[in-house]
Amino acid sequence: MTWLPRTVFTAEHDLFRAEVRKFYEREIVPHHAQWEKDGVVPRSAWKKAGDAGFLCATMPEEYGGAGVDRLYSAILMEEQARANTSGPGWSLHSDIVAPYILNYGTEEQKKKYLPAMAKGDVIGAIAMTEPGTGSDLQGVRTTAIRDGDHYVINGQKTFITNGQNADLVILVTKTDPKQGAKGISLILVEAGMPGFTKGRNLEKLGMHAQDTSELFFSDVRVPVSNLLGDKEGQGFYQLMKELAWERLQVAISAIANAEAALQWTVDYTKERKAFGQPIADFQNTRFKLADLKTQIQAARAFVDRCLELVVKGELDAASGAMAKYWCSDLQNSVLNECLQLHGGYGFMWEYPITRAYADARVQKIYAGTNEIMKELISRTL
Repeated sequence: MTWLPRTVFTAEHDLFRAEVRKFYEREIVPHHAQWEKDGVVPRSAWKKAGDAGFLCATMPEEYGGAGVDRLYSAILMEEQARANTSGPGWSLHSDIVAPYILNYGTEEQKKKYLPAMAKGDVIGAIAMTEPGTGSDLQGVRTTAIRDGDHYVINGQKTFITNGQNADLVILVTKTDPKQGAKGISLILVEAGMPGFTKGRNLEKLGMHAQDTSELFFSDVRVPVSNLLGDKEGQGFYQLMKELAWERLQVAISAIANAEAALQWTVDYTKERKAFGQPIADFQNTRFKLADLKTQIQAARAFVDRCLELVVKGELDAASGAMAKYWCSDLQNSVLNECLQLHGGYGFMWEYPITRAYADARVQKIYAGTNEIMKELISRTL
């Protein structure tokens, strides 16, 4: 299938993409069905990704990365989505957790955690969501109360990506419960600290290979030096600075997955026959597929423009929100139409379209619901 040429990537990016695609085909795709049954991606796969240089690639070389631009991260996300392997939580680890440490951590924190994360020896997570608090980060109830040289942390988090595997968690907490956004701080919490326990691995509609978990904190004593930033109360600002890139990541994977789904469906409808002819020969099928291709191509052009802005450090919050909500909505629409064209086989788990359909639904929810995205965009009117 042909698409408009993508000018955002260079020849070096294309070579990197080829290596990433081979890696997924060799190391991830053959095992993903088993990981879905297990509910977790094994640490050995993380190590292989680290050995290949696919973790924390944008981090500076002095901290174990390759110092490359975020287009390399986008390639990793696109190839994972194209391969329909939703289990590995590598983008969150490399492009959400690691940047917080790089941008707001002390030199000691950077040297301690980033090289280990790049190797796959330390797996990162970020704990924002609570049972009663989702997109409203100001409403978090987990507290970190200063007691001498330590914070005493109490609270609960849920829907945490990489939750079971996590060695290091960036915890969104209130260091001053009396303040709203001004009372939020980000604190590094290591697995194994007394009082920090991991709850059950949550059973979900999709993303069955992703270890999404509950986390519990009961009088966890964390050194004050684990604070991200030079003072308390900077957490909300830090979160807002990174959310545009986080939301674009949803759009990147959404469009890549939609492109893959369209290709699976074109191939299927050309092979599957009804009333003596391929399904693809029916005008209804051709027009449906033509419509989907057009919508995907338009969204791809917008995402690529956003990627250009990311590289320049110019992507604003509203554009990130637009990309996140529009592309995740489109992804779900495309997968719904493609599943329908698979007929009864679209309901069978062995078909990639079925797994992609289940996996995609959360894209409209996490990183801020699409309703919240529209609220953010409306403030720019």
